[in-house]
Amino acid sequence: MKILSVRGQNLASLEREFGVEFGAGPLANAGLFAITGPTGAGKSTLLDAICLPLFDETPRLTGRSGVKIGAEGEDEDRRLASTDVRSLLRKGAPSGFAEVVFEGVDGQAYRARWSVRRARNAPEGRLQNQELELYDGSGQSLGGTKTETLARIGALVGLTFDQFRRSVLLAQGDFAAFLKAKAEERAELLERMTGTQLYGELSAAAYQRAKAEQVRREELARRLAAVELLPEAARAELAAREAALVAAVGEARGRLEEAKGAAAWYGAEARLAGEVAQADSDVAAANRAWDEATEERAMLARVQGVQTLGPVLGEADRAVRDELAARETSARQEAALADARGADAAARAALGAAEAAQRAARAEQGAAKPSLDRARELDALLAAQTAALARARADQAAAEGVRTEAEARRSAGEGPARTRRSGAPP
Repeated sequence: MKILSVRGQNLASLEREFGVEFGAGPLANAGLFAITGPTGAGKSTLLDAICLPLFDETPRLTGRSGVKIGAEGEDEDRRLASTDVRSLLRKGAPSGFAEVVFEGVDGQAYRARWSVRRARNAPEGRLQNQELELYDGSGQSLGGTKTETLARIGALVGLTFDQFRRSVLLAQGDFAAFLKAKAEERAELLERMTGTQLYGELSAAAYQRAKAEQVRREELARRLAAVELLPEAARAELAAREAALVAAVGEARGRLEEAKGAAAWYGAEARLAGEVAQADSDVAAANRAWDEATEERAMLARVQGVQTLGPVLGEADRAVRDELAARETSARQEAALADARGADAAARAALGAAEAAQRAARAEQGAAKPSLDRARELDALLAAQTAALARARADQAAAEGVRTEAEARRSAGEGPARTRRSGAPP
């Protein structure tokens, strides 16, 4: 905790507004300084201005006196107790205040303000209750009621009022009181001033830990004392039993390994037996399938036997097809020949008629010339039909030769003894 500045007005002997900056100038680096001056200069008032915003108390107004002080003839309810901090308001002043800017234990700056005023701000008005306010560095209010504000300031300062006035400031006569204080009070105060309370906490924790370990040690010692050692003969007997048990364990482990090997062998045997059974089942199924396929095998044999005559049958089929084609061609040619013969007969009849007409109308030769031309055309057509008939007869003779050759080959054993049509079933 560190005081940065103090301000005030109308407090005791200090009438005008005053202020001291502890965080600037030569005081900024002064770890300890004294406030001196003649009586009535305001030395104690400065201390009051520091204490009032922080604790609502001052070093010179301590005690439990209930004596009330006031002017002669003044109403009793206007008089103040000798320890009332409102009595620090300068006589005749309507209001006054004290303000302190300080650095809290958390390293942040705060501003505490204490103020008091008279009713209607009149010099003769009745004194009102003092007010206490607290603000953070940004100017935000942190207070509540006066009791809550004092508690918050005490947490930020880290010292009680008595510790503060015995360490941060020493009013007249308080240094002697500090020296005469009890050792426990001085130790607590010094710990708070130097920040070494942690070491006190560690010391207390170490003491408690040592005490607990001592209790535990004594308990272990009692338990150890209660333990009785076995005689040498009993220890030897137990050692022999241990050796026997170790040997038995080794033997049991050997038998366990043998049992594991046997179990593995039996497992393999069972697996192989299962495989043999499966193989037998597969063989039986294959035999059943072979027996059921007897008809298919016979059909396959017949098909395979027939396949050896495939080339000869194919050639015979081609010969038959060729013979049929030749016969169809011969029939067409016979029809054409019949047509040609009919045309030839008709032509001959026409020719006879023409010759008769020629003889009858020779005299009319000029008129019969067209008939002669027609006869010549019919002669040419007869010659063409005669040539076509000759070619048809030649094709028929060739077809007869092919058929005769195919029948000869069948008779020689190269194929069936009878001729079948192409595509007919065997």
